[in-house]
Amino acid sequence: MRTTGATVILDRVTYAYRRWSKPVLADFSYQLPEGLTVLLGPNGAGKSTLLKLAAGVLRPGEGTVTLDGTPSTARAYRRDVGWLPQNVQPMPQLTAREYVAYVGWLKGMSPAEADRQAPAALARVNLTEQTATKTQRLSGGQLRRLGIAATLVHSSRVLLLDEPSAGLDPTQRRDLRTVLTSLSKDVRILMSTHDTGDIAEEADHVHVLTEGTVTFDGDTSEFLALAPPDVAAGRRAEAAYTVVTHGADH
Repeated sequence: MRTTGATVILDRVTYAYRRWSKPVLADFSYQLPEGLTVLLGPNGAGKSTLLKLAAGVLRPGEGTVTLDGTPSTARAYRRDVGWLPQNVQPMPQLTAREYVAYVGWLKGMSPAEADRQAPAALARVNLTEQTATKTQRLSGGQLRRLGIAATLVHSSRVLLLDEPSAGLDPTQRRDLRTVLTSLSKDVRILMSTHDTGDIAEEADHVHVLTEGTVTFDGDTSEFLALAPPDVAAGRRAEAAYTVVTHGADH
């Protein structure tokens, strides 16, 4: 069953990293749908800024960011929204279980409760066998899944993932997509990427962000249908992305 509620809404948000610089997002409105949404866009399009605003890491200069009406400045908002930045850094002295429990404690859980919930969070991302493994010994793909487990331990209803597949090999990327597809039945997920190879039939929605503007908002089949009919199946996502960002004549 798909999730209901837990809707992150950016309403007429404007954000600039410096007061005198051009806003990355200006009068920008966005609503995260249910399931797994892939956010495509070139580097510099504003994807990371959008995710940081949605995670409550950044505060908008204008406009509001809410989750079911709760503002992003509230502690309850940050408990319900999990954010995975581009780089997950291992903590050499901690095992996978200890790492996840530590993040849960940072999110406001008691140490005992965080430790109790950590194994279940690891199981949801298929890391049960690595529970006692030091984080420095995990592979790149396992580290990404560890980061996702850390966002789940405090019962997040929304997951925001910034370029989670960057640097992963094809097998690790496939494993990551399998985990995200499973989680999307219970949690709304927004995964940013600039690589059309991350588009899979399992994704529910595709959004394309170009220079701070959403230039495509639809389900995956609608997005792939934008590709010219003579394009091979393995190149449809790339071709559809070119149509959205450069027009059908490219």
